[in-house]
Amino acid sequence: MNKMLQWYKGKKILVTGHTGFKGSWLCRILVNAGAEVTGYSLEAPTDPNLFALCEVEDKINSIIGDVRDLEHMEEVFKKVQPEIVLHLAAQPIVRESYKDPVYTYDTNVMGTVNICECVRLNTCVKSFLNVTTDKVYQNNEWAWGYRENEPLDGFDPYSNSKSCSELVTHSYINSFFNNMEVNVSTARAGNVIGGGDFANDRIIPDCVRAAGAKKDIVVRNPFSTRPYQHVLEPLAMYLMIAEKQYEDAKYAGFYNVGPDDCDCVTTGQLVDLFCEKWGEGLKWVNQYDGGPHEANFLKLDCSKIKSVFGWRPRWGVVEAIEKTIEWSKIYYANGNISACMDKQIKEFFE
Repeated sequence: MNKMLQWYKGKKILVTGHTGFKGSWLCRILVNAGAEVTGYSLEAPTDPNLFALCEVEDKINSIIGDVRDLEHMEEVFKKVQPEIVLHLAAQPIVRESYKDPVYTYDTNVMGTVNICECVRLNTCVKSFLNVTTDKVYQNNEWAWGYRENEPLDGFDPYSNSKSCSELVTHSYINSFFNNMEVNVSTARAGNVIGGGDFANDRIIPDCVRAAGAKKDIVVRNPFSTRPYQHVLEPLAMYLMIAEKQYEDAKYAGFYNVGPDDCDCVTTGQLVDLFCEKWGEGLKWVNQYDGGPHEANFLKLDCSKIKSVFGWRPRWGVVEAIEKTIEWSKIYYANGNISACMDKQIKEFFE
């Protein structure tokens, strides 16, 4: 087993948002590593959902709860006494945040306040990571990547609520955590793709659904540029940050987690690649639906995380698409999903 994953054996870990797309993959990795995992999250957000498909529910302590419910969360912390907290729970969709801004802020901002408060009140926690997004930066639509010291000021309610989540974390670090034996980081990750994402309004899930139904893929904005990476890339980095800062406070900080420049592609290029790899004559149509503002050009400068941890992305966008298609074809053939995930996890970490 990979050395980092070995380190997690027997560690008590609390994951918020464990029923989501990233959370389900993370739980599968941690279960395989022999960690003691508690998940705290709402019911899985989609039907079908990866959490049910990946067969981890009976291998972890899965608690259905709302990050807005401080009292319930405090009870869970008191009982579980986690050493490591990975905060992934969020309302993660830009277009949803326009429909329901209050819920988005409530979950993404007060949810962060509540988790920080639980960390403050429970000295068992030695390592805490708040996962935010690449959209926290004030977006000037420029062609170079944002660095960790650039101004935070997301445009739409989702992006802005995540900027606020960062600021809440910074305040708790300055006000409380610096005087405690807990090390805290935030990770600002780019767009992730991979098997088992059933979200609405995300390009790869839209591609997979269209391919499964043998229909053309509808693309809203083929010219927007985004940093795409396989879901295992940021999860590996979250685990590395959490482990390293657990051992040594010098690793605590704010990190961009994204692919190399060559994997910042337009949505059109991404969908071309998907069609080519899927085969079966799959094609796409450009159909702008006049939706709300979304950033056109966005990429991250990830030189900090590379120099601090010596990290390099494992899979480029081509492999990320291939792995997503491998998973999706097994899903449509009613094959063994958890075996496919374990195989991909093993390939990635070896």
